[in-house]
Amino acid sequence: MHRCLFCAIAAGRVPANIVYEDERTMAFLDIHPSAPGHTLIIPRIHAARIEDLSAEDAIALFAALHRLAKPIREAMGAEAATVGINDGPGSGQVIPHVHIHVIPRRSGDGGTIVQSLARHLSRPSQEELGETAERIRRLAEG
Repeated sequence: MHRCLFCAIAAGRVPANIVYEDERTMAFLDIHPSAPGHTLIIPRIHAARIEDLSAEDAIALFAALHRLAKPIREAMGAEAATVGINDGPGSGQVIPHVHIHVIPRRSGDGGTIVQSLARHLSRPSQEELGETAERIRRLAEG
């Protein structure tokens, strides 16, 4: 039997504080919030990584984010939000089911920007950037 907490929430077998749902996605409050109103948006189908989603489910997931970002901020009186996806265990993804974090933010709340995750890296040379871009282009063309 497939055991995934987010699949169980999507199926209604595990309770959650649901804030939105449609036929392809749902959104609910994170039980370990980084800030009040921290919301998770998931596809209803199981997909461990972004590339495991169909194009239709990826579009639906981003459409749900588009629909919810402003209401989440407004409900919490927040001026901004940090939006993020941890894609795979090496990124800190704990539950292997694609999900988007929407974390309401305020100036001075002590949180940091997403880019702070890699501030320890040295700045690459233009040559290194070019080589990296070429590798990505080659693989994306498939």
